[in-house]
Amino acid sequence: MILSISKMVGLSGVDNNENARARRIGRLFEWPMILIAFWIVFEWYLEARADGPLPYSYVTDWFLWAFFLLETLVLTAVVDDKARYLRNNWSNLVIVVAGMPLLWQAFPHAGGLRALRLLAMFTMLMNMSGSFQKIMGRNHLGPTLMVSFIIIIMAGTLMAVIDPNVQTPMDGIWWAWVTVTTVGYGDIVPGSTAGRLFGSVLILMGIGLFSMMTASFSAFFMQQEEEDLIAKETANAERLAKMENRMEQLETKLDQLLTIALEAEQLRREEGRDLDGGER
Repeated sequence: MILSISKMVGLSGVDNNENARARRIGRLFEWPMILIAFWIVFEWYLEARADGPLPYSYVTDWFLWAFFLLETLVLTAVVDDKARYLRNNWSNLVIVVAGMPLLWQAFPHAGGLRALRLLAMFTMLMNMSGSFQKIMGRNHLGPTLMVSFIIIIMAGTLMAVIDPNVQTPMDGIWWAWVTVTTVGYGDIVPGSTAGRLFGSVLILMGIGLFSMMTASFSAFFMQQEEEDLIAKETANAERLAKMENRMEQLETKLDQLLTIALEAEQLRREEGRDLDGGER
């Protein structure tokens, strides 16, 4: 599931079938990218507080763009199948080409493409987190979340059409989100009968969807505990098997020593009888 999403958005990273050197270098780029992601969010927060671009934002934009360019060039150079890497990471090319700060100066509206960098960070976080991949891959939790997301988008957009209290699709999506999660802030309330009926249906769907997700998470953690218990039992069984094997080896050696001792005793007795016969 996670792999398919990563390929769909063009940010799947180095393929698992690539050479060990390429995979190792790809992992080396992950942590700097995560630090950059936190910086991007923090910088946007500072810009929002300052009500405008920061004095050093031009320099940081060029630095971030150069880092994306460096990652793309280095990984393209070290992978064996360069066409596959570029095909599976086409968003990197978009970020490099359309994310040049010089382009934002010529076309101010193109500055919105900065959001693509956060998409890259989010996908990288998903690829790095093994637990997240396990949770999403088991018990159909990934498809459930995807269906929930589609329902929220469609319900919010439809609500903006049928109810006069919902002014824009974004307000409708926000209302659908808090309704599905049964939070209900009350900042947006349906005013028409059609809107209330639609909201009732969405509440029922939300209860069902969140029940499925809760059950999936519970099943995942229970399965983790069972796997740990099975691993401990397997380790104990292996230790018992080794002890039994050693005991069998000891028994075999004891039998051999006993056989040798009996043969030596028999040989000593025969020699004693021969000596007695010679003296007579």
